[in-house]
Amino acid sequence: MNWSRAKTILICSFLLLNMILGFQLWSTNRSNQTEISLDTSGTIEELNRALHSKNIRLAVELPTDVTKLKVITVKKDDSIKPGDEKVLKTPISMSALLGKGASKEVQAQSEIPNFNLYQLDSAVRTNGTYVFNQLYGKLPLFDMTVELNEENGEITSYRQAYVEVESGVEQTEQKLIPAQLAVRSLVDNYLSEGSIITEVRLGYHGQPYNSETQPMFPHWRITIDNRDIYYLQAFNGAVESPQKGLDPVPFGTQEIGKPESTSNSDDKNKPDKK
Repeated sequence: MNWSRAKTILICSFLLLNMILGFQLWSTNRSNQTEISLDTSGTIEELNRALHSKNIRLAVELPTDVTKLKVITVKKDDSIKPGDEKVLKTPISMSALLGKGASKEVQAQSEIPNFNLYQLDSAVRTNGTYVFNQLYGKLPLFDMTVELNEENGEITSYRQAYVEVESGVEQTEQKLIPAQLAVRSLVDNYLSEGSIITEVRLGYHGQPYNSETQPMFPHWRITIDNRDIYYLQAFNGAVESPQKGLDPVPFGTQEIGKPESTSNSDDKNKPDKK
């Protein structure tokens, strides 16, 4: 038997098999991407019709990628009391804090613990107060904030909520409701004619428990007219009553996930969708 020839035939057979399997994998991925693209296109068309029918303006660009996320478990830092106002020994200049490229450096050097792990939340603010969200990766933890109080162009005091994300808790990633579908649900069931959608952002939001730890779920946060904020659970689409985006409440002083409803009479007549 010619072993050299047999060896050559076996190698060629394995190479051919790998090429066939590789082509099948590429074809499957391309097919899945095409299906996702078609589904997204159909959802966008339906959303545009819904927006047009109620004269609602979408002032932001929606993400189109399909994302999977998991539930996370967080543990509160008992050394940080969310409702306590702390006075800074050295005030922070607002121009240095909000200036392009300077924010992280100033945050790292500030007296506020772990301040470099937070990001400015432009949708939640009042006159004289700036709100920063704690980050998990690139996503905000909407309930974990640093609230900065400004006087004469300087930050003089703050309130802070901070948690640690537990790494030993295993959770399976789940597919999220696309942003287009989340906005469509809100347009159909909650928004009044002529509303303006000013922000759509993905992050984590949770309900409080009387324990050291609590789970936080992915949510779409949708801001209307730079005023009302809706949270839509990104796994099942459950919508919370709106809260005032211009009136931040320190974490720990009220139940997370049960924000104060607006006094709009239209909202009172709408069913509570959970």
